Amino acid sequence: MNNNILDRLTNHYPALEHLRDTIAASAQIIIESYKSGGKTLICGNGGSCADSDHIAGELMKSFERERPLAQSLKDALTGINGERGSYLADKLEQGLPAISLNAHSSLISAISNDIGSDLIFAQQVAGFGNSPDILLAITTSGNSQNVIDAAITARAKGLKVIGLTGETGGRLKEFCNIIINVPETETASVQELHLPVYHAICRLIEDHFFGKSNIAR
Repeated sequence: MNNNILDRLTNHYPALEHLRDTIAASAQIIIESYKSGGKTLICGNGGSCADSDHIAGELMKSFERERPLAQSLKDALTGINGERGSYLADKLEQGLPAISLNAHSSLISAISNDIGSDLIFAQQVAGFGNSPDILLAITTSGNSQNVIDAAITARAKGLKVIGLTGETGGRLKEFCNIIINVPETETASVQELHLPVYHAICRLIEDHFFGKSNIAR
């Protein structure tokens, strides 16, 4: 685990110092999931919905480090089509599989209409989720029912759940393997601390897989 990334976080946001080990542990269980062929599912409402999409974007393409494709994939691309395959091999980046459960508007509207609006995330976890996947469940209060239902479903399917919440953790904490409860209670203030937390997690994960020492291996 790259301590420089954690130092950077806590130097800029001293209020998060007591969560340093928890943030590192969260990154580690996502790393272990990826090593085992898993993916990260992410959900939240309102501003946390935007955060879900943001996190998926940081994981699915380069964030701060170059992510060259594996040579085997480059060779396969050029083998299928020399000219275009070479272009793809040069331009494409290695992604870390992540799905924002907020991104599927047609599916969400169907679930809301046919089953219930409180189940928009739980239904997707039931469909997408399998061990060793991770659910990153974001709710500033910790009490958003649709996020809690997603966490319950995730645990039932063998996923590990990371909760990203405000200070109390709310009811969500009961269903989390790890809870990152930033020390604020007002929605905007909670969200202001969520962003540096998940940026640090994404940095730690990317550094593990695409840091120079790891690329060399």
